[in-house]
Amino acid sequence: MLEILSLVWAVLPIAVLFGFILDQIIGDPRSWPHPVVGIGNMITILERKLNLGTPKVRRANGVLLTILIVGGSYLITWIVVFIANTLHPLLGLALSTYVIFTTLASKSLLDAGQSVLAPLLNGDLGEARTRLSWLVSRDTANLSEGEIARGTVETLAENFVDGILSPLIYAALGGAPLAMAFKAISTLDSMVGYRNDRYEEFGWFSARTDDWANYVPARLSVPILLLAGWLRKMSVGHAYQMWRRDASGHPSPNGGNPESVVAGLLGIQLGGINIYHGRTHHRAEMGDALHPVDVTDIVRCRQLVHTATWLSLLPALMLAYLMS
Repeated sequence: MLEILSLVWAVLPIAVLFGFILDQIIGDPRSWPHPVVGIGNMITILERKLNLGTPKVRRANGVLLTILIVGGSYLITWIVVFIANTLHPLLGLALSTYVIFTTLASKSLLDAGQSVLAPLLNGDLGEARTRLSWLVSRDTANLSEGEIARGTVETLAENFVDGILSPLIYAALGGAPLAMAFKAISTLDSMVGYRNDRYEEFGWFSARTDDWANYVPARLSVPILLLAGWLRKMSVGHAYQMWRRDASGHPSPNGGNPESVVAGLLGIQLGGINIYHGRTHHRAEMGDALHPVDVTDIVRCRQLVHTATWLSLLPALMLAYLMS
């Protein structure tokens, strides 16, 4: 057993590298089996059974849900990878690579940005609003071109952390099992981590766990994005100032880090007024409006995130090498 575990760790940098490359090339094919679909289905089943009773009971049940989903995702992945390695080392490597690949979302994130950008470039605001609604929870029906562009840039900036950098770091630290456990945390937050009547109590622990899991990667995103901005010949000094000034004002303990840096690099202002389910909310502004947000900022943001994604591979491989 110890020999098999040693082999798993020895090939960890290779699994991380191959998983990363697969994500860059393939993205998220809808017809391929995806572990997150199974995680989502299990969350739905357990939510129906556990999200009942008094607020205190629902709060406790929310903790239980998180433990079952995250712990179960880790344990099942560990067992499957272990069995694969006992059958053949190459099978174990292939399975670890595939699992890590499914936890990354670099290509799909950039494709999502492009899906909004394309109709904007064609002057089709209606289609752009529809496609943005697939990415954000705010109301998009009456957004202007600038507001659509702002929503897209905010999505690209924030999801750089939880869709790319965080799963890469966790894959490097603990292989496929830890990467899948992180993906379970992220999925829980996206499904039950809302402040509304249904999930305020039940989803609180899932939301906090997501905050804790992304805490270090969100701060690591700052130097990575600044370096990517320098390579893209953007205003790094201004971006650093915007991060120092604005990051802490974000409602998320993590989201302000990438968003404030991206806002500074692009010379725009993110945040402001958003409408959710017909109710107006003010979100803290990130950055100074050196120019109005427009479609060119989506283009530049996609380029920035693409560069930052490849830069993220280096610390991930270094971590994986140290852990192996």
